[in-house]
Amino acid sequence: MGEPLIIVVTGLPGTGKTTFARALGKRYRVPVLCKDAIKEPLLDVLGAADAAASRRLSDASFAALFAMARELAGVRQSMVLEGNFRPGEHEPPLRTALASAAIAQVLCTADELERLARLSKRDSDPARHPGHRDREQVNAFANATGNTFLDLPGERLLSSGRNGQEVLAALDDWWTSRTL
Repeated sequence: MGEPLIIVVTGLPGTGKTTFARALGKRYRVPVLCKDAIKEPLLDVLGAADAAASRRLSDASFAALFAMARELAGVRQSMVLEGNFRPGEHEPPLRTALASAAIAQVLCTADELERLARLSKRDSDPARHPGHRDREQVNAFANATGNTFLDLPGERLLSSGRNGQEVLAALDDWWTSRTL
């Protein structure tokens, strides 16, 4: 068995990361580790009274995600990692966790007005966990900066939603070239 293949899906909230990551997991039949899938049970148990508490739970969720990724990569399990990874902060734990892996990174982007509309819509979605504080996020992430690639080795692909088929084709080529 060769090196594990890891697709890191990142971007600002409301850019389609989770939807895209889950589709990739199905496409390549690999586990998908989503930061919010860790954070939501933590919110249920611990709550988050304010934005600072929510940020601490996000930090804990990322730490758990990095630990799980390290364990899976250690047994050569390919996977998709999804979250609003923070450039300048999350590269060291990702490099440690994925040291023996081939990495492809997808940066999800969206038109700013569309992205803000998605965040607003989430606030009234009963399926969305209320602990995400989406109403606050609309203001906090308006005109957000830092929607950049992480400083990680490997392939880099920009997904704007409009070029989804091109990104999938490039990922298919990347994946196939390493699994033959």
